[in-house]
Amino acid sequence: MTTPLTNLTNTQLKQYISEHRNDQDACSTALNVLMSRSNPANRRPFSENLQELERELNAFLQSKQDLAE
Repeated sequence: MTTPLTNLTNTQLKQYISEHRNDQDACSTALNVLMSRSNPANRRPFSENLQELERELNAFLQSKQDLAE
């Protein structure tokens, strides 16, 4: 009898996915279990200060353009 995927650790799930990469159903099921465990709080929040983001992006692009010239 095999262990249910929900009882495996993330490392074990990744190993399972690697070992069953040619089995679409097994891989998909394990990946869904793994993805369901992700914490949305760990995602990088979008910067609310768009003017600051625009300044930083323009400065970055200008530095790249200066290097190319």
